[in-house]
Amino acid sequence: MRIEFRLNGGAVTVDAPPMKRLLDVLREDVGATGTKYGCGEGECGACTVRIDGHGAMACLVPVVQVRGTEVATVEGLAGERLDALQQAFLECGGAQCGICTPGMLMAAADHLERGGALDDASIREALAGNICRCTGYSAIVESVQRASQVVADRGRAT
Repeated sequence: MRIEFRLNGGAVTVDAPPMKRLLDVLREDVGATGTKYGCGEGECGACTVRIDGHGAMACLVPVVQVRGTEVATVEGLAGERLDALQQAFLECGGAQCGICTPGMLMAAADHLERGGALDDASIREALAGNICRCTGYSAIVESVQRASQVVADRGRAT
C-alpha cells in the first residue's frame, strides 16, 4: 500500500503493508534509525516519536495510521547543530548507552513544547513511559532543566 506522510518536515512516500509498524517503516524503509527498538510492546519508550505533535510509541502504530500526518523523530531535533535538549543531554550525562536516549529526547521535547513544569517530579512524570537502565534518571531530569534554561536565556537575549 502506498502511504504518504511528512517526516521531520519533508514529504515521505512508502510502499508498505498497512499494518507494518511505524517503527519498522522508519528504520527499514526510510532510514531513520534514531528511533530505537526496545521492547516492541510500548512499555519502554525507546521508540517514542511525535505524530501531529503528540507523543506515540512507534512500535504500536500501524504505518497506515500516519497517512497524511506529520511524524517527528529524533533526527528532526537538530538542525545544523544539536538543539538545546540534545546538547544538555551530552553536557549533563543524560545520554548513556543510547538505547533510550532518542525516546527520552522526544518525550522531553514534547514536555517542553507543551510548557510542562520543570520541577523534578513533573519531569519524571512526563518521562514515566520511558525506561532507562543506565543513568538513574537524575542526569536526564537535569538535562531537561538545563535545556529549558538555555532556551529561556536565548529568548531573553533576542
